[in-house]
Formats: sequence, C-alpha cells, structure tokens
Amino acid sequence: MRLVVLGGTVFLSHAVAADAVARGHEVTCACRGTSGSVPEGARLVTWDRDQPVPAELAEGGFDAVVDVARHPSRVRSAVAALPDAHWVFVSTVNVYADDTTPGGTPGTIPLRDPITEDVDLAEDPEAYGGMKVACERIVLDEAASATVVRPGLIVGPGDPTGRFSYWPRRLARGGNVLAPGSPDDLMQVIDVRDLAAWIVTLAENRTEGVYDGVGEPMEMWRMLGECAAGVGDTGAAYTWVGQDRLTELDVEPWMGPESIPLWLPRPDYDGLPTHDVEPSLSAGLELRSIAETSRDTLAWLEEQPDAPVSGISAEREAELLRLATT
Repeated sequence: MRLVVLGGTVFLSHAVAADAVARGHEVTCACRGTSGSVPEGARLVTWDRDQPVPAELAEGGFDAVVDVARHPSRVRSAVAALPDAHWVFVSTVNVYADDTTPGGTPGTIPLRDPITEDVDLAEDPEAYGGMKVACERIVLDEAASATVVRPGLIVGPGDPTGRFSYWPRRLARGGNVLAPGSPDDLMQVIDVRDLAAWIVTLAENRTEGVYDGVGEPMEMWRMLGECAAGVGDTGAAYTWVGQDRLTELDVEPWMGPESIPLWLPRPDYDGLPTHDVEPSLSAGLELRSIAETSRDTLAWLEEQPDAPVSGISAEREAELLRLATT
C-alpha cells in the first residue's frame, strides 16, 4: 500500500506512520517537518498546508491517506488533490452535541453544527468540534471512499497533553492518593498504538463508515487499579473525594496544572467517556490492557524527564487531602 500520512511527526500521526512502515507499506509523511522527525523508513515531503499541494503529492498514485487536520480549508484542498485514494479521517468525539448520554454510537448522537471556515482556537476553543464536523463532511462527500474515526482520550507513550500520564507517575509514588469523584464513575481511554494500528488496518481494507476510536468504558476504581498494577502496585491507598467537595476546593477537572486528570463533572459529562466500543471492535480494533499502557507510559516519562504531565503537584495533593478529610 502506498500511504500518505498528513502529519507523521507527533503522537498519533507518528504512530500511524511507524505502524505502516513496520508492516512494509510505502509511507509518505507530508507536513512542515518542524515538530519532530518522521519514523525511520518513511519519506518526508515538506508541505505547509496553507500553501499549494507539492508536486510529489499532486502526481497521485496513492492508495490511502490518513489525515488528522482540524481546518476545513486544509482538508478541502488535500481531498481535491488526492480524491482517488481511500481516506481515513481522524476526527473526535467532540463532534457530538450531547455529552450527557452514556453508551452512544455514531448515528445515535446529534452532531454539532458544522463550522466551514477556519477558526483560530486560541480565540474560540469551542469551534473545534464544529470544524471537525465540517472536515468529516468534506471527506465523506468528496473522497472516493472514506472512514471517519472519532477518538476519545488518546493516551500512552508520547502523549503531548500529559492527562493520563499524571496517573502512572502518581501511582508509582505510592502513599495516600486523592482519587476524584465517585469510584463508579465511568472513564475510557485508548492507547495511541492501538488506535494507530487500527487506522492502518482500516486503510488497508478500505473500510467505509464512521466509528468511535475509544477504549472500553470502565469504573474509575478499576482504571486506577489497572494503572497501579502496570507500575508495580506500590500499595497506594485511595481517598475518594466527591466532585462537590473538589469544586469547593477549586480543583479543576480534566487537565491543567490545577486539575486532577480523568475527572469530569457528572452528570454533565456522563456520555463523553462512555461511548460504545463494540462497533469498533467488530471493525477490527484491538485493545491492550490499561496496565500495559500505564507501564509503558511511565517508562517513557522516565526516559523523557521534560515530557508534559498535567495535574496538581504533590504538595497541592497533600493539602487537598488534609482539607478534604478534616
């Protein structure tokens, strides 16, 4: 297979290119090349996507394209240049307009209104989902054939957000752990390597349709337990602090320096981390254990001491535990 990865230097797109090279495919990564290097064995074609399509791509002859873009103009120009290839477009669960209903699948949850013009997310971060909706429509309407994959939270080695990374590092330290919300709150994550491998398989098979790229929904007590097992189970003890008390203590959800990652306010976000994974499993997605992801993420963090890790400091956690239990 002659595959074009629009990207190839960072996290998911890099993992896709690496997996495809490992399978023996001819991989071309088209990007500016300023965010990192492409995997060994892949060819780099330098392309600023606000500029005309380079001749190396315009000549065509490619079997499949993987694109992770969010700007409609960039997706529109790329599809116009490579309309005969099978497209795998990486979208997001943020295209859904309803974050409250658990167990949704594509076609059962309404989408956000499409935003067909490019928007600077620094000025309007809420435009992200709507732009991705518009990008999906371009691919589905104009490519010869297409798969749309809507990932949830992508985790694992190389994660530039540091959200999941908080937990392997924290649990490896052991001691009394502040666990957010209710032990029975559901959460789901997907290892970047599993998502990348599935994307390559979808491209190989020219699978058509729309799927959620998500892992198995599991209770937070189980997810944290698997994370702990992956880093050697240091005997961490959990103090569960409910969301009302966390809010009173000015703890932020999800990500950021004042957050406890993987915590989401309920019931407002009951649906966001609980999509039905069964259709994707039936389409070839294979998932590794959270323990394996946790182990490998910690190993990566130890090799990359400057890697981002989102979340509260150890000192802030100790202070919150004291305040929450007095």
